[in-house]
Amino acid sequence: MKKTGWKKKIIEYCKKAGTYQDFFEETIATLAAILEKRDEVEKVYKDGGKEPLIEYTNKAGATNVIKNPALVLWDELNKSALAYWRDLGLTPAGLKKIDEQGLKGKKTDPLSEVLKDLGG
Repeated sequence: MKKTGWKKKIIEYCKKAGTYQDFFEETIATLAAILEKRDEVEKVYKDGGKEPLIEYTNKAGATNVIKNPALVLWDELNKSALAYWRDLGLTPAGLKKIDEQGLKGKKTDPLSEVLKDLGG
């Protein structure tokens, strides 16, 4: 998916989670760019045969088996993206951290509700 598609999707997710703020736009744009790159790397990995290990010949001519660099990069981009998802409140821990008071406020005590209705 392209960056613009990711940006729209992230904004939609933030709005559904109740965490969207205008000042998150730059963070959202950064996350969208990371996800676009991650998708590109995933395509390279898939087009390359989805091999987790590949043979690599170094300068000295020795051939070794190494982790596929595309898979390593995909994992790094995914971990970077997770940090942004968390910062935007789009993981359970991230949402709790952003809006702990809001989450506590959503729990209601039935007795308090009845008393509030009687008083007003």
